[in-house]
Amino acid sequence: MKEKLIILLALFFTNCFAIDLQKANTYNDEIHEIKNWYMSEKLDGIRAYWNGKELLSKNGNKIYAPKWFTKNFPIFELDGELYTKRADFENIQSIVLDKIPSREWKQITYNIFEVPNTKGVFLQRLEKIKSWNKLHKNKYIKIIPQIKCENKIKMNRYLEKLINQKAEGLILKNPDLEYFSGRSSNILKVKNFNDAEAKVIEINYKNNKFKSLVLKMSNNVVFNLGNGFTKEEKINHPKINDIVTFKYYGLTKNLKPKFASFLRIRKKE
Repeated sequence: MKEKLIILLALFFTNCFAIDLQKANTYNDEIHEIKNWYMSEKLDGIRAYWNGKELLSKNGNKIYAPKWFTKNFPIFELDGELYTKRADFENIQSIVLDKIPSREWKQITYNIFEVPNTKGVFLQRLEKIKSWNKLHKNKYIKIIPQIKCENKIKMNRYLEKLINQKAEGLILKNPDLEYFSGRSSNILKVKNFNDAEAKVIEINYKNNKFKSLVLKMSNNVVFNLGNGFTKEEKINHPKINDIVTFKYYGLTKNLKPKFASFLRIRKKE
């Protein structure tokens, strides 16, 4: 009875402190009408929520940023991406998720795409942090540029430009709404591939050399992943129970990812 009570209390407090942030759906050209929405580059960094006192991950875990990094941050909430540059996720992850903050944080900037729980439509909310930053000039806070999307042709041209520059993709957002939280089709992510996570349940070898991973997805679909590994990653490959991120291009009739390719190991927060 005592053990059950402890578990229930743990679940209660976990739910109490969970962060309900905005979450994007995936763009579908046949469904979504995005004329006059705003578009911005989708940064491949670590999402972080500033609650007015400290930085938290999207799962509500504390991010151990140095005090000098968050010094003079505003007392109001922010939502953004901790980031360095394109194609640098592993470096960002190693810096941001380290519980002992290092001088490497000097590479990081906090790139804002939303001001949670602030009155007004999207651009009015962003104006709050823009005005604040003009007065305080915090060099670690950046506001992600927003571009008006006149039509789908302009969006596709912008996406192609970003992909050619090794960006991950773009985000589309309905600018006419008051702040809301949760998953919504009023925020859309656009990429030239899909990505997902899965757990390593087995490792295949051939002639004592790494061949592939056997992965299990959250929907219990199991498949082999052998593409996308560098020579170094084949030597220091993921281990059993590691969570890996992979990219793919659609699903088979058996719901297995097509042309799946390894991206990275998810570091534990």
